[in-house]
Amino acid sequence: MNLAERTKILQEFGANDTEVAELLAYNHNAFERDKLPDLHSFPLPSEPHLTVWQKYAIQAQKEGVWLTLQNALVQLKFAIAAGISQTEAYRAATRKGVEPEAQTSLILQQPEALQLLIHQSLAGKIPVLLTTNRDDFVSLVRAITKRNEPVPIPDSMGACMVAGFNNWDRIDRYRQQWSENNPDTELAWSTEFKKLIARKELYQDRFIILSDGFYSGIEPQALGLTDTEWRHLSLTIRLEHECTHYFTRRVFNSMRNNLLDELIADYQGIVAATGSYRADWFLRFLGLESFPHYREGGRMQNYRAKLSDGAFTILQKLVKSAAENLEKCDRTYAQFRTTEDRTRMLMALTSLTMEELASSQAGDRILSLVRPQQLTNVNSD
Repeated sequence: MNLAERTKILQEFGANDTEVAELLAYNHNAFERDKLPDLHSFPLPSEPHLTVWQKYAIQAQKEGVWLTLQNALVQLKFAIAAGISQTEAYRAATRKGVEPEAQTSLILQQPEALQLLIHQSLAGKIPVLLTTNRDDFVSLVRAITKRNEPVPIPDSMGACMVAGFNNWDRIDRYRQQWSENNPDTELAWSTEFKKLIARKELYQDRFIILSDGFYSGIEPQALGLTDTEWRHLSLTIRLEHECTHYFTRRVFNSMRNNLLDELIADYQGIVAATGSYRADWFLRFLGLESFPHYREGGRMQNYRAKLSDGAFTILQKLVKSAAENLEKCDRTYAQFRTTEDRTRMLMALTSLTMEELASSQAGDRILSLVRPQQLTNVNSD
């Protein structure tokens, strides 16, 4: 769909010229589709970093997950403290791999509850750190992604996809292997290290940090579920949601803090958990269950970026319409739940913009991509 068509849809939703410009930029589809794998190649082979994480998992069976990871990931050897990322010891450890001396390590309230899982996703197997303690989840996110600084973590956030993580343990292992056939002098290693830096797959990891709390901070009573039921469903939604981000990052080279990404990821999560898509659940997750009223604290504000009040209001309308269109489409598509069908749907959704998904022709657009030979008009029901 070209800019003129997207502009027309935005105008139909009430956007003025300034808001149209904002939303065209915000809703830009950033997924790169130049070199797409064949559908039959999914799930993809696992990335190189999985090898060392599988070793961590084996070691954790003997020593425990927390001790294993503290020994491997240098950030876990530092406490959460304001300004710690600017200290000489922290910089040396995270930038040069220098083993920290006497430091106050990160403390978890329930270290014995931390789990390390190796999960099979469409984009390959991926390590998952799962904790049942909310404070421990926050500590892990701060340590791994916020340089051990005590920055606020939204209550509605229950998972974190970590990408581009520099794993100094992998670099140390690489050096040990390299030194078996090379003179391990500082000069020789410095030369080899420069070569290593160019090959990020040899030292950068991707993994997920997961909590088992209620998804998006929604209480089970709001969905007519028991605590146990909702906690179980929440974990499935959250895991599949993050695996979808992993998929788009690996396959399309894009993983953004954007409503299109969230719509797609929550679609995959809800379907994985319940077998069908629930637009009302998604809207509640965002804080739009009483549309046009927005509930403060809903997830949608986490993805607002720099949108003006007017543009943010129009975006809420687009998201509501897109979710409802997606539910109608899912009812038609529900009979197809094989791995290939799930992949087709994911490919279809990532090829569209929020304007296209919100338009009256969204259902036909989606089905023409996932099942072109069985195109059915799902926009009239």
